[in-house]
Amino acid sequence: MKKVLGTVAAVVFLMACGGGTEKKATEETAAPAATAANDLSANPDYQKGLALVAASDCLTCHKTSEKNIGPAYKDVAAKYENNEENVKMLAAKVIKGGAGVWGAIPMTPHPQIKEEDAEAMVKYVLLLKK
Repeated sequence: MKKVLGTVAAVVFLMACGGGTEKKATEETAAPAATAANDLSANPDYQKGLALVAASDCLTCHKTSEKNIGPAYKDVAAKYENNEENVKMLAAKVIKGGAGVWGAIPMTPHPQIKEEDAEAMVKYVLLLKK
C-alpha cells in the first residue's frame, strides 16, 4: 500500500511540475527580448556616467532607488526631462552645489569635476527614468 501511495504521490508531483514547463519556457523566451530592449548597460552615456559616479563621492549622499541624504537618482530622473537644457543645468548644480529643490539640505559643490564629466554623470542619472 505504501508503494502505491508513494507512486501516486510521485505521479501527481510530476504532473503538477510538468504543467508549468510550457509557461516557464514561454516566460523565459519573452523575458530576454524585453530585457534587451531596456538594457542600459550597452549605452555609452550610461557606462561613462556610471563609472564617473562610482569614482566620485556622489554615492555618499545619493542612491539609485531610494532617498539618502539627497534624492534618489530615479527621483531626479522622474522630475527632469532628458534634454540638453536640463543636462547643462543639472551639471552646473553638481559643480556649484545647490539647495531648496529637494529640501533644506544643500548639495555640496564639486568644483573639481569638469563640466564634461558632470554632464556625463547627469546623462547617466536621467537614463534611469522608468
